[in-house]
Amino acid sequence: MKADVAAQTRLLELAGVDAEIGRLEHRRRTLPEHAELAEAEKDVQAAKDAVVRAETQAGDLDRDIRRIERDVEGVRARTEKDQAMLAGSGVGAKQATELQHELDTLARRQGVLEDEQLEIMEQREAVGMDLQHAQRTLAEAEGAVAAVTERRDTAVADLDAARTGRDRARAELAPTVPEDLMADYQRRREGGKVGAGLLREARCGACRLELDRTFLSQVRGTAPDEVVHCEECGAILVRTKESGL
Repeated sequence: MKADVAAQTRLLELAGVDAEIGRLEHRRRTLPEHAELAEAEKDVQAAKDAVVRAETQAGDLDRDIRRIERDVEGVRARTEKDQAMLAGSGVGAKQATELQHELDTLARRQGVLEDEQLEIMEQREAVGMDLQHAQRTLAEAEGAVAAVTERRDTAVADLDAARTGRDRARAELAPTVPEDLMADYQRRREGGKVGAGLLREARCGACRLELDRTFLSQVRGTAPDEVVHCEECGAILVRTKESGL
């Protein structure tokens, strides 16, 4: 294949633009903010789970407290009733003994319930502190996600702006390259390879490898408008004054 030197030089410029586009794409994919955001989101989920656990424990304890309060109220109501009957007239000795026995039992029952209530209320207080801590942790984690997201979005916007400029440059350069040369270049780029590189100081600008002297002698004897390819990577080898041939 033949292509004039100017066309090959423009192809080299195009290869440079494509390399920049590739670097921008790589940077966009590998922004450290992506990994930071993933970790921050894990922290948020862990904090949410902690909040749910604490809320569930608090809810269970609140139900237990309400249950005990109802039981205590029932015991107190029965105690008041028995005391009223005991203080009233017409109560026989046997009934009085039975009422007093029941009052003693109710007093013990009330004591047990109040001890249980106190224990559960202490647990509820501790769980309440855990819940507040979990909520603060969640707020901090969500704040971290927002901060990382903002930094990520700013970085992506900057890279996208740079990519837009490089896409524009490519759109201007591509039509200036002959179709057959462009087709050859695009084939070389398949699989993520570099399509063209400058020959300079006996090295291919595409693969960066030093080329064999025999091959360089063959290139030196090739007409300037003849399209040559790197013997190592197959990229189009563009020759300019910098090639030192």
